[in-house]
Formats: sequence, structure tokens, C-alpha cells
Amino acid sequence: MSTIREGAKSQAMNQHLRSEPIPFIDVASQRVRLGASLDAAVKRVMDHCQFVNGPEVFELEKQLAAYCGAKHVIACASGTDALLMVLMAKNVGPGDAVLCPSFTFIATASPAARMGATPVYVDVDETTFNMSPESLKRGIASARQAGLRPVAVIPVDLFGQPADHDAIAEIARAEGLFVIDDAAQGFGASYKGRKLGTFGLATTTSFFPAKPLGCFGDGGAIFTDDDDLAAMLRSIRVHGQGVDKYDNIRLGLTGRLDTMQAAVLIEKLKIFDDEIAARNRVAERYASGLSNVVTVPRLSPGNTSVWAQYTIRLPDGTDRDGFAAALKAQGVPTAVYYGKSMHQQSAYKQYPVADGGLPACESLSQDVISLPMHAYLTEADQARIIAAVRGAIAS
Repeated sequence: MSTIREGAKSQAMNQHLRSEPIPFIDVASQRVRLGASLDAAVKRVMDHCQFVNGPEVFELEKQLAAYCGAKHVIACASGTDALLMVLMAKNVGPGDAVLCPSFTFIATASPAARMGATPVYVDVDETTFNMSPESLKRGIASARQAGLRPVAVIPVDLFGQPADHDAIAEIARAEGLFVIDDAAQGFGASYKGRKLGTFGLATTTSFFPAKPLGCFGDGGAIFTDDDDLAAMLRSIRVHGQGVDKYDNIRLGLTGRLDTMQAAVLIEKLKIFDDEIAARNRVAERYASGLSNVVTVPRLSPGNTSVWAQYTIRLPDGTDRDGFAAALKAQGVPTAVYYGKSMHQQSAYKQYPVADGGLPACESLSQDVISLPMHAYLTEADQARIIAAVRGAIAS
């Protein structure tokens, strides 16, 4: 009898454990893994007290440049500031058009709007979720027809996969535009054997805590091979200073990365490649277990991804809210990136769109949903997630 009672007790405990929610992004497990090294890194900053532009900031810039092969790295306060600083350096303003995909986070377009320029939205490819080169061509033509000067294009490496950089660069060269690669979600990925960070005039990224390489607050960086641009960005980062902080030679902002965050990122960079490999293993298991019930993301030939998000498309007619609720009941969190494309949002819907509209953006906003994705998902958790998705679709 006691054996039966013990077995029943064990089964109840296992059921309880299985119902524990799975973290959508598990920063806590990463913190445990790094443990003493993070504590020591923070203590070094506390000991030397150089909290602004301390030595860790410049060491991080050096290591990031070596990681991706960029000549210059300028650390800054956020991924949004990174985009804004490049637009400031290029004197983008009223009458200028900045081409960007609509299916992405609002930070891609907001710096252009803040500069008084006009974001012009282009459509995306439904398979990769990234900017459509054909829609980009139409967007440039539409901008000119509206009396605007197309000056820049900002492709986004969405959800961790690089955009079609060769095709976009060719269009930009032909049309006289410069390119800013928004790699806020894609830093660490490769396009045709090259790490992101060396495409376009500049590449920007974010170190927001949820990103594959994230700090413990806000942070960002700009990558460029252009010496003059790098010098200008370092000036803009500190109020537009010249030879010192009381010699301000241009408009700037307070765009510095905190030394503490740089110290954290140096430690996280040491395990970044290992975490990317783990994310790819998770993506492979998801694809294997789900490709016959939902539309799973596909990599373009020659690309690697850091899988900032693992975003699936639900079958036509699926109640997305009901699907999310069914998974939540199984302890599986989900998120929707992005339920509204930028051209559908109140503060941004007045800006122009490429001729032909944005049907892919609008379709994706209706049926995408993202599953837990991080380097610390166990195989048991992955199996549980796959089972929950299949069960919710079946029901």
C-alpha cells in the first residue's frame, strides 16, 4: 500500500513540475551560468568608479570589432540611439525619405521621424520576414512621386536572420542611397559567410536584455568601416563635443553606454557563440517537430540566424488568442511580434507606403506568434512546447 501511495505522490509531483511555466526568455539561467565572473566584472567597475566612459567601454568596442570584423565600433545608450546617431551624422532631415520595412519594431522608423524625415514603408518577404527588394524599388519610386528625396534604406535582420543584403545594396547604389543595417535582433548571425556588422555604411544593434547578446539595462552599438563617420559618431555620442566637452562643434546627445553595462557585455560575449549554437539546436528541434502543423521559419541559403525569436505562422482560420491561451494553460508562454505593422499604428500610419501596398506585412501581423527561445531550453521543455503546439492546433 505504501508503494502505491509513494507512486501516486511521485506522479502528482511530476505533474506539478510539468505545469511550471517555461521562461519565454531565460536571463536568470544565464546569470547563474556566468555567476562569479559577472560579479567580479561589476565589482571592478565599482572599485575604479569610472561609471561613464570607463575602460570597459573601450575594451568592449575592441572586442565587438574583432568579433564581426568591423573597423570601428561606437558603443551607445540603446539600439534606437544607434540609428538616430547615424541619421544625425548624415544630416537627414525634412524632405528626406528613409525606406524601412513596416513589419518590425517601431524603433526602426522612429529615429527618422524624430529627425523630421519621412519614413516610407516597404513590404517584406513572407518566408524570411525581411525587407522585399522588389517592394524597396517601388518604395523609392513612391517617395520620389510624393516629392521626397530618398536618402537612406534601413533593412532589418528580423528575428535573427540577415536581410537580403546583396540585393538591397545593389538597389541602394543604383539609387544613390546609403544603407544602415538594423541588426538589433540579428547581431551574431552571418550572411554568406560574413558576420553582420560590416554591411552598408553602418550597422546598428541593441543590447536590450531580451536580445541574444543583452546587457542588464539599455545599450547599443554602431559598427562602421568609415573613419570620418566613426569620428563624427563619437562626437555626437557626447553632446557633439570637439576637443573637449566645453568645445561643442555640432548638435549631439547623451548617447553613452554605461561602463557597468559594458562590463556585463564583455562577460556575455565570452559565451555568445555557445549560446547561438544552443539556440540553433532548439530551432532545429522546433522545425522537426512542428513543420507539418504550422509554418515554421526558413533560413535563406548561405544565412545563419541567432534566433532572437522563433516565430511561426498559424494555419488559416486559427484563433490566435485561443491558441495562445491554450499554450499558457500548459505553462508555455507566447508573444506576438508584431500584431500591428508600423503603418497600422496611430502615431505612424500617416507616412507613405510603397506602391502596391504592404500585403505581406498585414498578413503576417494577423497570423504570427512566437514560441519560447533561448539557450537554456532543455530537451524536455522543447518536447513539452512542441506537444502543446500540436495539441492546440489539433483541438
